[in-house]
Amino acid sequence: MSLKVFNTMGGRKEAFVPATPGKVRMYVCGVTVYDLCHVGHARANVAFDIIVRYLRHAGYEVRYIRNFTDIDDKIIRRASQEGIPFEAVTGKYIDAFHEDFDRLGLLRPDAEPRATEHVPEIIALVSGLVRAGKAYAVDGDVYYAVKGFPEYGKLSGKNVEDLLAGARVEVDERKRDPLDFALWKASKPGEPAWDSPWGPGRPGWHIECSAMAMKHLGETIDIHGGGKDLVFPHHENEIAQSEAATGKPFARYWLHNGFVNIDNEKMSKSLGNFFTLRDVLARVKPEVLRFFLAASHYRSPIDYSDRSLAEAKAGLDRLYRVKEKAEICRAAGAAPSALPEGEEFAPLRDARNRFDGAMDDDFNTAAALGRLFDAVRALNRLAPDDPAAEREKAGQFLAGYELLEPLFGVLGLLRISAGDYFRLEIHVMDTVGVGENLSATVRPSEADVLKRIEARKAARARKEYAEADRIRKELEAAGVLLEDGKAGTTWKYRE
Repeated sequence: MSLKVFNTMGGRKEAFVPATPGKVRMYVCGVTVYDLCHVGHARANVAFDIIVRYLRHAGYEVRYIRNFTDIDDKIIRRASQEGIPFEAVTGKYIDAFHEDFDRLGLLRPDAEPRATEHVPEIIALVSGLVRAGKAYAVDGDVYYAVKGFPEYGKLSGKNVEDLLAGARVEVDERKRDPLDFALWKASKPGEPAWDSPWGPGRPGWHIECSAMAMKHLGETIDIHGGGKDLVFPHHENEIAQSEAATGKPFARYWLHNGFVNIDNEKMSKSLGNFFTLRDVLARVKPEVLRFFLAASHYRSPIDYSDRSLAEAKAGLDRLYRVKEKAEICRAAGAAPSALPEGEEFAPLRDARNRFDGAMDDDFNTAAALGRLFDAVRALNRLAPDDPAAEREKAGQFLAGYELLEPLFGVLGLLRISAGDYFRLEIHVMDTVGVGENLSATVRPSEADVLKRIEARKAARARKEYAEADRIRKELEAAGVLLEDGKAGTTWKYRE
């Protein structure tokens, strides 16, 4: 089966045929760097990370670009609130982005352009649109004339005549039409600004992606990705301004990931129902979160809950137990040998084809994981009780595991040794009675802290004061401060 992808443009699955055989040019809209990322951002970034990994696994040469929006109203407000330059805000949160997503095992893109580094390209693109009559300047601002692009709405399916100025469209009496959007914004006193033919100002949100994508990938790219919330107006506007400038299709395939939901509502900062990635990774191992996100098709909505994370942990534990057995076989000196015949081992022998078949169906990671678990069940039939004594079985087990290992890698799973994984398990999940194993770099969860406090209380009741003191010091090392009072022990995380 050849790769098919669901193209938002047209709303159907299509055979994937890049413009240049064997090469893929891919652009994904990144984050606006004014705050920490949340689980919704993790959903999008893990989804496209897996897509890039699979394309490379399938033999494509992929040039992958993901941008940072490093100038906009939110960034300017945050800089003003903190009394620091806007560059200090964006630098801090770009560093935080890399720290968080490195822990999730994301591949770094081939380039991570920032809007402020591409102001000349943005000005050139806007100037071309003004000269072509597709945009107009008013008092230092430049607006794109939506009605001058007859195909506006072709991505989202919206009809221009039915669209009215609303929550997502700025109302400005200076605009010729309420749907026209800003390409360049005149600066207000005290705001960051760049010189332009229309006076000092800064780029609009939509134009920056067109300019950066075209600089790094050319006028027509193969895949443009992002969250479903970007279809309108952001991606619709990208298409309008880009295609009006070049006369060419901007992207051949548009891919959009589904939302993360909490109580059937989209997780987002605007709704206030979000968890920062750092909060989650303080109580959940990074690969557990990655497994949870990979266990659903990237276009489907995904329900975030403690129960879902527990199920993801159980599934990932099973895979790491298989890796642990392979490590034991290697340590015993076993070498991979031929896999046995027999129908019961077919899911293992044919794992690559079955996995690829699932992923070729619009990157269906949920089905691909199912194929891997089928293969793991077959592999476990070969697990030796004593690898040193059962050399043949150990060799067959190793052969099967080495067949699966690159497939786990496509999903970004099993990145560390089984020993390290299960030691991290003790650090984060099973802290009671394992004093020295609390990690100073992974903040324990509330449940873990309460278990520790109960263990300390029991030690004091037994007059084992040294043990009680050891638990207190261990919690302090992990960033948890205890305070004993008449009402008992209270605690808080260190700021």
